[in-house]
Amino acid sequence: MSKIRIAIVGVGNCASSLVQGINFYDGSSGNGAGVGLMHRQIGGYRPSDIEVVAAFDIDRRKVGLDVSRAIFSPPNCTKPFCETIKLTGAIVKMGCVLDGYPEHMRDQDPLRTFLPLEKETTREAIIAELKNSSAELMVNYLPVGSEQATRFYAGCALEAGLGFVNNIPVFIASDPAWSKRFADRNLPLIGDDIKSQVGATILHRALVDLFRKRGVKLVRTYQLNTGGNTDFLNMLNRTRLASKKTSKT
Repeated sequence: MSKIRIAIVGVGNCASSLVQGINFYDGSSGNGAGVGLMHRQIGGYRPSDIEVVAAFDIDRRKVGLDVSRAIFSPPNCTKPFCETIKLTGAIVKMGCVLDGYPEHMRDQDPLRTFLPLEKETTREAIIAELKNSSAELMVNYLPVGSEQATRFYAGCALEAGLGFVNNIPVFIASDPAWSKRFADRNLPLIGDDIKSQVGATILHRALVDLFRKRGVKLVRTYQLNTGGNTDFLNMLNRTRLASKKTSKT
């Protein structure tokens, strides 16, 4: 089968886990048995069939590096779980900031926050990179609350003829207007938002389901949103959480 050629927007901790996972579960390695995966194959495709061919970020410590190296650059703090990461050949390109860099992040320790390059790229340059890389799917890993930036990149994906996988709680796939635009181009649109494999949301839902099955009537419930990566620092600005609260409810 042919490879699934992806372009990553936001080379942060989630992107790091994805790229490490692709290598960890490579069929040629001893980890190919699929331990830790809900599904070893989907539609005949395995993790090793995913190929990163393009990537965009705004941090000066990542731009210009191969994706395989950029995923370990600050402020990323994902614990490495794969010792051997193959070079992808995809060099991280400068993206457009828009609302992807909240004001309160500017005063944080450089090891914990973004350090954007001063000169941004253009929409035309992004679309050209997508076309030249022969990417098929754009995978959105922008910080929570990046409403303008997500719509911008979704538009770039459309114009370049890519499908769009929206991993953050900005409503694209669930917006009828956006859904129609992708459907009209016969392009896949998946989203919005994703859950951690065993994070607070899935644990909360499992507990609620357990109570229901045991005959307990829940009057109200709440879930604490706590974590240690850059996106949780980003979410200290509570105005960026509106869509996330909706997607998690």
